[in-house]
Amino acid sequence: MEVKPGYKQTEVGVIPEEWDVKPLGEIGGVRMCKRVLKQQTREHGDVPFYKIGTFGGVPDAFIPQALFDEFRRKYSFPKKGDILISAAGTIGRTVLYDGAPAYFQDSNIVWIDNDESKVSNAYLWHRYQVTKWSVSHGGTVARLYNDNLRTKIHVAIPTETEQRAIAEALSDLDGLLDGLDRLIVKKRDLKQAAMQQLLTGQTRLPGFHGEWVPLNMADNSTLKARIGWQGLTTAEYLKTGDYFLVTGTDFSDGRIAWSSCCFVAAARYTQDQNIQLQSKDILLTKDGTIGKVAYVDHLPGPATLNSGVFVIRPKGEAYEPHFFYYILTSRIFEKFLNKLAAGSTISHLYQKDFVTFSFLVPPSLPEQTAIAEVLTEMDAELAALEQRREKTRALKQAMMQELLTGKTRLVSTGEACA
Repeated sequence: MEVKPGYKQTEVGVIPEEWDVKPLGEIGGVRMCKRVLKQQTREHGDVPFYKIGTFGGVPDAFIPQALFDEFRRKYSFPKKGDILISAAGTIGRTVLYDGAPAYFQDSNIVWIDNDESKVSNAYLWHRYQVTKWSVSHGGTVARLYNDNLRTKIHVAIPTETEQRAIAEALSDLDGLLDGLDRLIVKKRDLKQAAMQQLLTGQTRLPGFHGEWVPLNMADNSTLKARIGWQGLTTAEYLKTGDYFLVTGTDFSDGRIAWSSCCFVAAARYTQDQNIQLQSKDILLTKDGTIGKVAYVDHLPGPATLNSGVFVIRPKGEAYEPHFFYYILTSRIFEKFLNKLAAGSTISHLYQKDFVTFSFLVPPSLPEQTAIAEVLTEMDAELAALEQRREKTRALKQAMMQELLTGKTRLVSTGEACA
């Protein structure tokens, strides 16, 4: 492959001529913590001890403070800002050590003791995200040994100025992503609080009055599903067609991911009119992962169900379907399912199970509709934030591809190099 002027072909691909390529062993020594024996750990204690299975997550073991202080003083220990690398399990996962008291499993979790005046951790953090950690020639890599890290894992090293510029640009996007993550969590918490208040009548919307009334799901709903012996086999799933086939795996955030649906032949679509979907239908999984809910807010074309999913509709105007959808996504229904399980695992839901599912609802359909509209607006706000986050992630991936290969050059002023 021809390389354009100013670039060179290396072990890590095409990079600018003035960039260097080094194995990690030339950047710094491979370090790990002193071994901690199983009998030295506790289920509870002073200092969290991260094994490969809990690396980057929640610790399930601890060591005494005195042992931590002794080992930290006598043996290798990461400094704040060092990048910890998983050398077993999912190889190449990275965690930035924040300096808080913690201890890490020897040989399974390592770091490079690099000279930051030459290669900064800020740059390496992003470089590691695109590093090829596998040194296997076929087969599964079960462990990344120190010799592999020292000699087989290569990284591209720009000038110090470019390292700083690249790290700053990508870190800005990381900051934006972190902010979006926090905002999404906050909005989800607010929605959960609003559902608890609005769906139980603890908070009433302006203009609505009157005592809430009991409603029994079984008495006021029709529940239909494809009869088990009529269920479709995967051989009947078509890649294209006029009739959508909806299964529980097509549920996504309370809606149908129509783009993921398969299709079914006309004969199978018309076999049972009760499960031909309509706008405002509520779908509930009754097999497999039970209790997943979806609301049919639009139909891109004729659609039907395979076995494993109930379609729920109100009898007459017993309730507003969108309001009832939110009931099924709330703690009200979650508590009902937990009570139904009664300490055992539910593998199937039957129509008879809902005979005891009763709850209070607003006395008028307009109030039910108003509550559903408030929660729908909150869903829309969450969806917009999640879409923005996905776009930002895609932008970061594109920038990493450009900046970490030198296809796009930066200098400290932020101007592109020629």
